[in-house]
Amino acid sequence: MGKHVAVVGASGAVGERMIELLQSRRFPLASIRFLASARSAGRWVEFGGEKHPIQELSEKTLLGVDVVLSSTPASISREWSPKAAALGAVVVDNSSAFRMDPEVPLVVPEVNPQDVLKHKGIIANPNCSTIQMVVALKPLHDAARIRRVVVSTYQSVSGAGMKGLHELETQTNASARGQAPPRPSKFAHPILHNCIPQIDDFTPSGYTKEELKMVNETRKIMGDPSIAVCPTCVRVPVPYSHSESILVETERPITPEEAKRLWSDAPGVLVVDDPARFEYPLAAAAAGRDEVFVGRVRQDLDRPNALLFWCVSDNLRKGAATNAVQIAETLLKLTA
Repeated sequence: MGKHVAVVGASGAVGERMIELLQSRRFPLASIRFLASARSAGRWVEFGGEKHPIQELSEKTLLGVDVVLSSTPASISREWSPKAAALGAVVVDNSSAFRMDPEVPLVVPEVNPQDVLKHKGIIANPNCSTIQMVVALKPLHDAARIRRVVVSTYQSVSGAGMKGLHELETQTNASARGQAPPRPSKFAHPILHNCIPQIDDFTPSGYTKEELKMVNETRKIMGDPSIAVCPTCVRVPVPYSHSESILVETERPITPEEAKRLWSDAPGVLVVDDPARFEYPLAAAAAGRDEVFVGRVRQDLDRPNALLFWCVSDNLRKGAATNAVQIAETLLKLTA
C-alpha cells in the first residue's frame, strides 16, 4: 500500500538525491509533495515524468502525510520535525537536531534496523562520516568485538552543501583564469589546493563538533558505549564522496583475509582491494553509488589485534539521502 510522502528541503543537495532515490528505488507512493522554505517555494521539481511545485513548509502542507524525509538545518528541524510527527507523520530527520536524543532512534539499516521500531514519530539519520564507518565496522564488531577505532576523514566539499560545492568551483575557475580567488565564506580557509583540519566548530576539548559526532553516534548506533573512537576530520578539495583511514583494534586478531570475507558477506559493503593492479576505493569512483567501499586492508605492523583499511562512500547518497530512504523502507517492511 502506497504512502503519502513529503520531502522537506526538496531544493537542497540532499533533498534532490532523496527525490531521485524515491523514483529509482520505486518507493511505494500514494502521493508525494515537495516542501522547502519560502525562498524556494514556487520552483518546480520533475518527478515521475511530471512537474511538481515546491510548496512552502507549513502545517497545512504537512497534513495527511505518512512519511517525511527531511533535510534541513538543525534549527528548522527542531521546530518542524516535532510538528510533523504531531500531525501523524513519521519523520526521518537528516539534521543533527535529534541524533543524540535518547528518545529518538539513530539508524543505519545495515547495522541496527530493528531500532526503527523504537520511534515516537522521529527517526534520526546519522552524520555522513559516521554512516559509512559503522557499515564497515559492524561485521568486524560482530566477529571480534571492537575495542578502539582511530579514524582520519578526508571529507568532500559537498558535505557542506551547495555552498561548499560553489566555493570550490569558484576558486577553481579563478585559478584557471590566473585570477586571485574570492575570499572563502563557507570554509575558514581557501579549499582549493588545500586540506583544512576543521569541520564544524571547535569545542573546549579541542575536538570539533564533527569529530564528537563520530564518537557519540558510533556508540549509539552500535549499541556499545565502551567503543573508544579517536577521530580527526579534514575537509579536502573533492566534490563528492568522503574517504576515511580507519584503524580498528579488536578483542581477538582479525586477519585481512578474514576481514574481507566478513565484508563480502555484509550488506552494503563492497571490497575493492587489489593493490598490485592499483585497485582500491576512490572518491571519484564512489560518487553516485550507494555502497560503502573498503580496501587497502592490512595488519598493524606491531599489534596483531589491530587492522587498518581505507573506506569510501558518496556522502550525499549513502551518507545522507540513501540511508534516509532505506530507513523509511525498513520501517515499512518491519511494520507491514
